Amino acid sequence: MSDLSNLPRPEGAHRAPKRLGRGPGSGTGKTSGKGHKGQKARTGHHGIPAWFEGGQMPLQRRLPKRGFKNPFRKVFEIVNLDDLQALGAEEITPELLAQHRLLDLGKGHRVKVLGEGDLTRKVTVKAHAVRAGARAKIEAAGGTIELLES
Repeated sequence: MSDLSNLPRPEGAHRAPKRLGRGPGSGTGKTSGKGHKGQKARTGHHGIPAWFEGGQMPLQRRLPKRGFKNPFRKVFEIVNLDDLQALGAEEITPELLAQHRLLDLGKGHRVKVLGEGDLTRKVTVKAHAVRAGARAKIEAAGGTIELLES
């Protein structure tokens, strides 16, 4: 009786493994299909990284290094007033902006409000930095700004 536990394989579904190193008549004897010597013929050395250049001085080390990348720089995620207008909330926090996918709060990024667009309603904005033009427009609409610690 045949059931799911002992179904036969379909014809041609299984191929026997390659029998390496079984004499010259087999076609894969002696060097077992690996050619003569070299890194790829050795055992245990299959993980050659894609950037490895065979011992030649790597491209990353050949190119000149220029400039300075400040490891203490402060990265700001920017949001404009027209984005705040579209939200419809009275209190706007970085968490709310992230929830609406207006910014990414990963890796300690801060929020900066820019003055693009108009704000017609009263809002409380909590951000790390605010441009002077944005501050004027928010206060003109009757809103307030609370600066968060950077």
